[in-house]
Amino acid sequence: MKNADELRGYRILDGQSVREFIAAQGALAAKLGGRPADWNVREVGDGNLNLVFLIDGAAGTVCVKQALPYVRAAGPSWPMSPERAFFENAYYRSVAAYVGNCIPEIYHYDPQLYCIVMERLSPHIILRQGLIAGMRYPRLAEDLGEFVARACFFTSDFAQPCERKMDGVALFARNQALTRISVDLIFCDPYHSSERNRHTSPYLDERVAQLRADAPLKLAVARMGRKFLTQHEALLHGDLHSGSIMVTPEQTRVIDPEFASYGPIGFDLGAVLGNLLLNWYAQSGHATPADDRVVQRAWILAQSRRFWETFRATFLTLWSTQASGDAYPAAMFADPAEADPLDAARSAYLDSVFADMLGFAACKMIRRIVGFAHVADFDSIPDVSRRAACEEGALRLAHRLLTQPSQFRSLDDVIAALT
Repeated sequence: MKNADELRGYRILDGQSVREFIAAQGALAAKLGGRPADWNVREVGDGNLNLVFLIDGAAGTVCVKQALPYVRAAGPSWPMSPERAFFENAYYRSVAAYVGNCIPEIYHYDPQLYCIVMERLSPHIILRQGLIAGMRYPRLAEDLGEFVARACFFTSDFAQPCERKMDGVALFARNQALTRISVDLIFCDPYHSSERNRHTSPYLDERVAQLRADAPLKLAVARMGRKFLTQHEALLHGDLHSGSIMVTPEQTRVIDPEFASYGPIGFDLGAVLGNLLLNWYAQSGHATPADDRVVQRAWILAQSRRFWETFRATFLTLWSTQASGDAYPAAMFADPAEADPLDAARSAYLDSVFADMLGFAACKMIRRIVGFAHVADFDSIPDVSRRAACEEGALRLAHRLLTQPSQFRSLDDVIAALT
């Protein structure tokens, strides 16, 4: 947590002060147009951490996001440095050259207020909301697969000299507060009694007790946690779930990278896949006589497969055409006779990333059912017993992914295990 000196000048914005803040920034005020008194200001943050304001003017609109000095979902009883806004801004700057318009345009960052002013995404909606409603997005899988491939490849040792990569690792290693949240809430708290945990009781009481007494499962989770802590392969978004993705049928945009750190590439992949699988299980809880969600579930599985296939193909293409880093340096493999062995090594590496993706997906699924932060996919199912049945199915799959990894060599193997 920042001390008082480090927070000098910081204040929590409200509807009036955020108006004054934007009015003092000439370019931003011009972007909105009209008189500041006439701007429409709404606070719409519905996440666990931050304030989010949408400001509409006569000529345009902006989104203002401010980090609070505590976890919003818990209040001041859980203090946290607002410095996470610095790392969010740094992530956007680090990947902007590589991912095109998959991220919002950043207009301004205020280091004193820990505040980012960015493009307002409209008519985009949060992906999670759309999936719960049974909507489908034709570009989703390809956009996300390409996004993760490009963001990770170009921040990895495959594309960067070691000095630049190490500078990146050193910078984001300072994002300790949010890394601590990931370590605790994903890899530790769900597996023991913690006041931050909750689950659908009493329906899942027995299952949760079994989970917390399951040594092979906990060892598998601990191994994934160690990978997260020690394998600094690339710059990660760090929280790439369906609440951090905004969509229209034509476009996919990634937001909220405040958890950014260097880590295993499979972590971001697992976050996407795990949330798609959670939604697949939740679909039966949202089924009605008029919509049994069978077609929607099939679409989600097709997206899961296409997401991985797009990531793999994009990453391999980048590796073969744009590798300029110190990992597998091109000068070592100039002989055409070495092409086949090198391709085999690349394929083997992507196989290891796939295995990591499944392990991290399983960890993400478990923490969203028995840990602190749950997902609306399940929580919005009004029938509690029906909700618990959906969650039970997801927990069974996650358990298998973690404790029987050799059974899953492809997404088809995962889909075959769905119950």
